[in-house]
Amino acid sequence: MDDSRIIKTEYSEEMQKSFIDYAMSVIIARALPDVRDGLKPVQRRTLYDMYELGIRYDRPYRKSARIVGDTMGKYHPHGDSSIYEALVVMTQEFKRGLPLVDGHGNFGNIEGDGAAAMRYTEARLQRVTQEAFLGDLDKDVVDFVPNFDETEKEPSVLPVKIPNFLVNGSEGIAVGMATSTPPHNLGEVIDAMKAYMKNESITTKELMRCLKGPDFPTGGIVTNKDDLPGIYETGTGKIKIRGKVEFEKQKNGRTNVVITEIPYTMIGMNISKFLSDVAGLVESKKTMDVTDISNQSSKEGIRIVIELRKDADAENFVNLLYKKTRLEDTFGVNMLAICDGRPETMGLKAILKATVDFQFQIATRKYNNLLAKELERKEIQEGLIKACNVIDLIIEILRGSRDRAMAKACLVEGKTTGLKFKAKESRIMAAQLSFTEKQANAILEMRLYKLIGLEIDALIKEHDETVANIYRYEDILERRDSMAQVIINELDGYKKAYARKRRTVIENAEEAVYKEKEVEETEVVFLMDRFGYARTIDFAVYERNKEAADGENLFVFSCKNTGKVCLFTSAGQLHTIKVMDLPYGKFRDKGTPIDNVSNFNSEKEEIVFITSQTELNLRQVIFVTAQGMAKLVSGGEFDVSKRTVAATKLGEGDRVVNVTPVTEQRNIVLQTKEGYFLKFDIEEIPEKKKAALGVRAMKLGARDFVENVYYTSNTTDSSIEYKGKNISLNHMKSAHRDGKGVKVRV
Repeated sequence: MDDSRIIKTEYSEEMQKSFIDYAMSVIIARALPDVRDGLKPVQRRTLYDMYELGIRYDRPYRKSARIVGDTMGKYHPHGDSSIYEALVVMTQEFKRGLPLVDGHGNFGNIEGDGAAAMRYTEARLQRVTQEAFLGDLDKDVVDFVPNFDETEKEPSVLPVKIPNFLVNGSEGIAVGMATSTPPHNLGEVIDAMKAYMKNESITTKELMRCLKGPDFPTGGIVTNKDDLPGIYETGTGKIKIRGKVEFEKQKNGRTNVVITEIPYTMIGMNISKFLSDVAGLVESKKTMDVTDISNQSSKEGIRIVIELRKDADAENFVNLLYKKTRLEDTFGVNMLAICDGRPETMGLKAILKATVDFQFQIATRKYNNLLAKELERKEIQEGLIKACNVIDLIIEILRGSRDRAMAKACLVEGKTTGLKFKAKESRIMAAQLSFTEKQANAILEMRLYKLIGLEIDALIKEHDETVANIYRYEDILERRDSMAQVIINELDGYKKAYARKRRTVIENAEEAVYKEKEVEETEVVFLMDRFGYARTIDFAVYERNKEAADGENLFVFSCKNTGKVCLFTSAGQLHTIKVMDLPYGKFRDKGTPIDNVSNFNSEKEEIVFITSQTELNLRQVIFVTAQGMAKLVSGGEFDVSKRTVAATKLGEGDRVVNVTPVTEQRNIVLQTKEGYFLKFDIEEIPEKKKAALGVRAMKLGARDFVENVYYTSNTTDSSIEYKGKNISLNHMKSAHRDGKGVKVRV
């Protein structure tokens, strides 16, 4: 290998430089739009390629695959999918305030269905794109740069005549930055641009008298009108948007909630997500008002129908949708664009300034080019008119010349050497001729029919028009007011031709407040069987089936229907469950798995104890672990709002084996796996916080652990069966906490 080609450099420095180069490439050449034309490179190249292919609005559609392939081969070597996706978005009326491409075929829909493959769809330019985006490309108003392989030329920016960056908005994720600009109403943006041109010291607040705020293609309602001036001043902020809801009264007295417009952020798969969220509200019993939901949307527009029960409060239900679903959502604004070759977050006034400056730049280049052409035309016209006045002399010069060069030399410089004239006066007059090079060429190429009287009159009239054009172009170029008026007139023309009524309503709306229906408090009985299925039943039903309920279920206790159930696990966790979340019904109903209504994970932990939070609040609770740790905790510490909290602290490899509220118990009896029993007074267990580890209740052997915990009282004789032997706990000898206990021989 040639050593001269090896570059020695610090690895970290090379990585840093390479990453910065990559990041800038993504930022400038891929992800962010240019503030001047509001287009990303892929969009600009696709539109220019369609222009080059002649796929105009008044010509037949062409296959999308042809457009994509041509764009990729000539200008954008980044894969066909990115080009086709850009083309698809530019056709979608529900995503763009002003679609730039006219699509024919399946280009997707608002509900998230994708476009058909590019080989099936066709496209052509929209009329507005051809007129306002590409119309002046032939007038040398923008710079052309080499393409990726320097075989073609492409425009560095399109000469767009309208503020497209604001009209169509943009979304893009670059490296370390992202752009998110909402679409706006074309007419309003043009009015704001005109207001800025008339008064460059205008404030953002004054500009917003013209531009009220975003205008989403999907309509909807912007609910934070007072926040908009700050957002448009800085270029960043959050816009709150809601869908539009209507109420339809049915013949049966019921009310249907009909969503006719959705938030812009709900476009695509989020519509189906919204439907599933509403179904989730019903399943989780957040609402019991819904009887049916259907999506009746079509080409005519959005129509999502939610049927409510007869006695339902429709407005309160809509507030629930605003609170719990994406029917009310936030659009994050970050108006980031490429300005003067670098990314910049811009407020409304800065965007309009950049757009107006660009309009003056392209207008200056346009009218300089038009003026140069008119001056050239004037020069030629004046030469032809002058020639018509001495046409006999010119014919004599042409007939007397040996070749074109001799005739041209006479016309331009008055050289008559070698020329044959009929009269001496003709030679004298010929020597006085002084046509310019261009005039001489035009005279030599002039056809005889131009000598007809009407043609000469037309030439004189054309010359007068040329002079008038020169005067007008010079006035436009010399006076900024004149150029501004020309730009304003063009803007008015686009507004008249392409502006539409505002779709999005802008207002200050109060925050949605959902009032839950007050439930009449009653006493119910919680039941959970050995398979983990839980439910509640009426207290009177329990009383009639008490024996069967107690025999068939692991946990049975009474509680309030407005309260909570506390579930303690072997992992030291406390899971709380709202009683209202449990199924309430008949005695023989199956119930629901406890996993479905709580964060309890049956694969990682076991249920140790379940009781009502009301019962806990009145008691102290004893915790005993497998490693022989114990403590008392005030039940009030478990009155928590979170669904899951740590109920106790555990040592490494330890687990909870017993949780019991203290009532009439006098002694506690610990039984280990090896058959050791230790009985001592409950009062020897100290009270600790739930986050504490506790104290050692029993000394254990190396491989021994606490297996069961029993309690005794003075009023009731307690006995257990251990390995076939009946043991009376009341007659067992008492010891003290932290003892080894007595081994029971069997």
